[in-house]
Amino acid sequence: MRWRTSAAIAMCGLLSLGLATPAQANPQQAAPKPQAKKSDKPVDLDIMFIGAHPDDEAGQLGMLGYWNEYHGMKAGVITTTRGEGGGNATGLEEGPELGILREAEERKAVGWAGVEHIYNLDALDFWYTASAPLTEEVWGHQETLSRIVRVLRTTKPEVILTMNPSATQGNHGNHQKAAMLAVEAFYAAADPKAFPEQIKKEGLKPWRVSRIFQTGGSGTTGTNGPACETTFTPAEASNVIFGTWQGYESARHDGNRWNTVQTWARREYVSQGWGNSSFPTTNPDAIGCNRLTLIDTRTPYPDPNVGAGTGALQGATLRAPGGLPLGTEIHVRPRNWEAVGGQPIKVDTVLYAEKAVPGAKVTLNVPAGWSVSGNGNVGTLTPGKEVVKTFTVTPPAQVEVGTRFKLDATLTSKKDGSGTSSARVQGTAPVRGTLEPLEEIADFRAWTVRNKTQQLDALIESLLNIPSGGTRSVKVNLTNHGTRVESGAVKLNVPAGFSVAEQQVPYSGLRPGASTSVTFTVTNTDTSLPTANRAPDNGAYRVQIETSYTGGSASEPGAFNLVPTTTIPKAATAPTVDGHGHDHEYTGEVIDISTRWEGTAAPASDISGTAQLTHTDDALYAIFNITDDVLGTVLPPEDCKRPRRNDNIEFGIDPRGNSANTSTVFNMALFPATNDPANGNPPCFARERDNHQGGPETAPGVEIASVVTSNPYTGYRIEVKIPFSVLPDTIDPSRMGLNILVNDSDTQDLSSQTRVGWSTWSGVRADPWRWGNALLPDLPAKPSAPKAPIMPDTAALSVESPQTLLQSVSDGVAPGGYAKLADNTVKIKKVTRSASKVSVQLQVKKAGTARAFLWDGTRVVAEAEAELRKDGTLVLPLSGSLPAGTSLLVSYEHGGATTALAKKIC
Repeated sequence: MRWRTSAAIAMCGLLSLGLATPAQANPQQAAPKPQAKKSDKPVDLDIMFIGAHPDDEAGQLGMLGYWNEYHGMKAGVITTTRGEGGGNATGLEEGPELGILREAEERKAVGWAGVEHIYNLDALDFWYTASAPLTEEVWGHQETLSRIVRVLRTTKPEVILTMNPSATQGNHGNHQKAAMLAVEAFYAAADPKAFPEQIKKEGLKPWRVSRIFQTGGSGTTGTNGPACETTFTPAEASNVIFGTWQGYESARHDGNRWNTVQTWARREYVSQGWGNSSFPTTNPDAIGCNRLTLIDTRTPYPDPNVGAGTGALQGATLRAPGGLPLGTEIHVRPRNWEAVGGQPIKVDTVLYAEKAVPGAKVTLNVPAGWSVSGNGNVGTLTPGKEVVKTFTVTPPAQVEVGTRFKLDATLTSKKDGSGTSSARVQGTAPVRGTLEPLEEIADFRAWTVRNKTQQLDALIESLLNIPSGGTRSVKVNLTNHGTRVESGAVKLNVPAGFSVAEQQVPYSGLRPGASTSVTFTVTNTDTSLPTANRAPDNGAYRVQIETSYTGGSASEPGAFNLVPTTTIPKAATAPTVDGHGHDHEYTGEVIDISTRWEGTAAPASDISGTAQLTHTDDALYAIFNITDDVLGTVLPPEDCKRPRRNDNIEFGIDPRGNSANTSTVFNMALFPATNDPANGNPPCFARERDNHQGGPETAPGVEIASVVTSNPYTGYRIEVKIPFSVLPDTIDPSRMGLNILVNDSDTQDLSSQTRVGWSTWSGVRADPWRWGNALLPDLPAKPSAPKAPIMPDTAALSVESPQTLLQSVSDGVAPGGYAKLADNTVKIKKVTRSASKVSVQLQVKKAGTARAFLWDGTRVVAEAEAELRKDGTLVLPLSGSLPAGTSLLVSYEHGGATTALAKKIC
């Protein structure tokens, strides 16, 4: 067999093509799935979660299960990738094989919540990155967005849940990009001009999703227990955050509370090391809430502290008490995000209804001290006809700069109740001076402007790195948000231990709407200041940007991250790579690599270490001494990869010191030993998340040696040689980026508990701009000669997944989010069986690719693939008798469209 999956139902016949259900291994069994039969039309959903990987929805399953069980809400999940680039705690599967395995885990997990519909979009999961732009480059923006929009237009959910779309520190780039696409799809699905071929050729219609949420929410709650729904205060006052208590009991699951059921679900993601997830409290007074933060809404919503666990749904899928009929919309769209004191802003309230709303009137409520004008009389709101009422809002002359303000629009009807919706604007100065953003944050900010979602950017901290003892240019960007040409000056105020060469820098002639910049030279003058997250405030050294303009000035915050610096001396003689690291070979600084940056706090005897480096004219050498008290799982040589599972060292080199993400760096995982007694259990290495991920074949000339202590075990030592020729670019000896991170596992379940290192921050594995700075004064500088990244390129495909085909037959949605082929494009004309084969005769109207699978509910028994130009036969060879309950599943592709078929075999 090519892969193994875990679907539990395996009975004969089309009417019993069941989807995966949670296994009996858990004492509480989820309700059985309804048996699937061929659908005459696509499923109609209430809620859609949009994520990047199979498990991203895990934290929402208790809430989705409660909504399903007690409020009849039917949810689906769009999973952009199948997670084929992730780790595997259960076996050696990787790539597409791992993707199919993870799809099976996801289907079992969401089954606990009554979720039956998962839509994998076949995008490639390459490796962990913090870069949304790199993710977009690999996934393809328009193609992936089109498939999300198609699934939304087909399944018609009212509510989208997604992840954090903002470029915040440590946010996974795949998660961020999936959420950004979800936000775009919220608007595009309703726009007839977006992907018009779906409307003109495929027969779909625009679909107006009611609202979209980001999962999670920052703030404080007065108490846990059911009151967590009614006592929450957002950290940002303008945020709208709903809570659903996780402690509701589930009759479906023998009275267990949904937080417990969610843990049963979480344990299904076994390949990700979650099979032994600990259970939460059963004390109802200690159980908290799931939080959802509103990104945008077309429909009125209740007070976020309304309680009953359904506030997030009221006005969208459930009618609010005293509220407007479902299908009534109030979409508040300010034409400007930046609100300058005394400068009017136009605010559009877009009204829409699915049935007539008589005597309708909309009013716009603004903060104290603000003024508003406009006529909100509507009369009868006609079904299917959009009405726009525009108001003029003017903030006070002394608006609070940097504060966000909520504008509330209330629609009332003579007969049908009332409802309120809202939007936000931000107080700003006529000229705003902000710290130069990192390239990928600048990309995100441009995205928020294009999509009019600047509120998603408002709380992103502006960060720049400075090497300890180093100097850098710091640019301040200036934008004129006012109505007059401005001139003034900018001053950069830095904390103690830093100096600025320029007292202030002037600007002049800045026209309304225009932007410019000024530059400062900043030096870290106190090299004793702690670097990385060893510094207070998680390593942020706060700065203030003062910008003057006509009649006043304003201040904007920013922060410097101080990264460690080391000098790497040239070796008199090249070290011998034997794992010993003699003193005469390594004469440079002893680098402490013991600072915790993730995971459980641990004493130095549990995990700590040092490193020393040297170089020759053609290679870099390093010796790492690690103190450790327990040796985690020792992997076989063929599983030498994915370092977050056991004891190992991650060693990263950014040759030019200017990489925005790790696709232009060299990063390797060094494992001290392998489970290979026949060869002396030698060490191994693999390149990870870098310019050419893979095994030793991607790094010719690299040498590794190790010494692992025993009787008793107290740690290990690894020595490595890295030829400069394997690096993705030539080295800039004045600013080479460098980092050393150590993963520590004290268990045998392929999970690590503590991570320490040198330049340590949240998400630093994927942030080379915050790696340390290495100086190589004896190495001649050379011009840059970059090597193009070699990215993974094989994704698990929906047309090759029996699980997906099974669902497609059931719910009428084409595999992979592609366009659906007409029903008569392909038919199963005849199936014949013998002891050695099953022959499937297909009748086709259009040339395409056919794939056939014999599926027993757990595994692929046999398969075949063929390109067909006309009717043809696929032969599936058998190696034995067919298992009871085997079914035939067929996928067909033509011109970027797909379909699925199924037929009884036994």
